[in-house]
Amino acid sequence: PQVINCESQKKSLPSDNNYGPYSQAMDISKEELYDAMGELIYAVALADGYIQEEETDRLQELLLGHPWAAAIQWSFDYEKRKSKTLEAAYQKALVTCQAYGPNEEYAFLMEVLEKVAEASDGVDEQEAGIIDRFRNDLTTYFMN
Repeated sequence: PQVINCESQKKSLPSDNNYGPYSQAMDISKEELYDAMGELIYAVALADGYIQEEETDRLQELLLGHPWAAAIQWSFDYEKRKSKTLEAAYQKALVTCQAYGPNEEYAFLMEVLEKVAEASDGVDEQEAGIIDRFRNDLTTYFMN
């Protein structure tokens, strides 16, 4: 699978997209990027209908030692508490990552998404669909 792992300048979002409150060009901080990662991990974990304990446990294991583990975990837990819809979490995460620009952390994110999805009875079709959609959406955005 193709993963964006290069550094470049941040891109502004076009003002004509349909992402609602996220449609204005943003200057994204590193903390906001890691919040977005937590949101996307939440969306993948929720893709099969509910978040299993095995997925939550696996996420905690994967984040051990990561310098931004607390921000990623906080974001995941916040979305879970607020019962954000899968699509809302996905869109916010995607737009934030697009606005931040290419980053080597996306390789880590893709690994976490795959392993969290595998944690409970393997990766199902819905989880794989969200992961593939994100990879494709982000890659397409950066290629244009």
